[in-house]
Amino acid sequence: MIGRKFLDFTVTTVSASSALFIILIVLVLIGDILLNGWSTLSWEFITESPMQGMTEGGIFPAIFGTFLLVVIMSFVGVPIGTVTAIYLSEYAGQKSIFARAIRFAVNTLAGVPAIVFGLFGLGFFVQFVGGGVDQVVSGGAELRWGQPNILWSSLTMALLTLPVVIISVEESIKTVPRELREASLALGATKWTTIRKIVLPNSITGILTGAILAVSRGAGEVAPILFTGAAYFLPKLPDSLSDQFMELGYHIFIMSTQSTDVEATIGIQYATTLVLLALTFSLNFSAIFLRYKVRTRSAH
Repeated sequence: MIGRKFLDFTVTTVSASSALFIILIVLVLIGDILLNGWSTLSWEFITESPMQGMTEGGIFPAIFGTFLLVVIMSFVGVPIGTVTAIYLSEYAGQKSIFARAIRFAVNTLAGVPAIVFGLFGLGFFVQFVGGGVDQVVSGGAELRWGQPNILWSSLTMALLTLPVVIISVEESIKTVPRELREASLALGATKWTTIRKIVLPNSITGILTGAILAVSRGAGEVAPILFTGAAYFLPKLPDSLSDQFMELGYHIFIMSTQSTDVEATIGIQYATTLVLLALTFSLNFSAIFLRYKVRTRSAH
């Protein structure tokens, strides 16, 4: 009896200590970023473009580029991931070879390094798709789509986050009771009507969770956009989807590794990191708030 109590106490203590250690790490990281970046952060820093080799000015083009990248990525990746999850959970049979191939592909994509997605985006989207479009439109005389741009970067990031969305949505769909589907079908509803009226409304929180996870990963990844659209220094906003763009994560990487004076830009690096965290948290909070409102409305 005493040994069991001691074991329970040990497990509880270790678990609580591990959780507290993780919280402390997060607080230390955020505190360090705030301490070193707050003095550089200002309204001009957020709203102006970089100047003087990025040692002066602001980071607004990078903020706009990151926001646009995440929005396009979400609009492409979340619907495709949701439709795939619906097929796997509602239409595909348990012994379907095609469904097994999809699951194998999803699991494989989940384990592929991010840099490989960047190389794939360069070879497929930029050179094959973009080059093919330029060949059809202008006979290859004008290089517009066959070069890195924000569209190809967004599609590459959508592929990167696709497994997260598929797995999250599929698990949410599985939690919808089978009895609800059977009752809908018994009342004469079609398969698609049942999915649209019963399954999706009851799994909308899982879909939004997948979107939140996709935004969290997509906003901070740098490797996939190295070859597909991110620019080193571009103090203007993209005019179209065929333009290159600045991105906060890539901006931090460049400032900390390839700046002409790394020591002189430490404050800018920390302030940019702080803005990236704030932007990511804002996007996540928006999705979480939307999920909460949907869940509250469904409960009533």
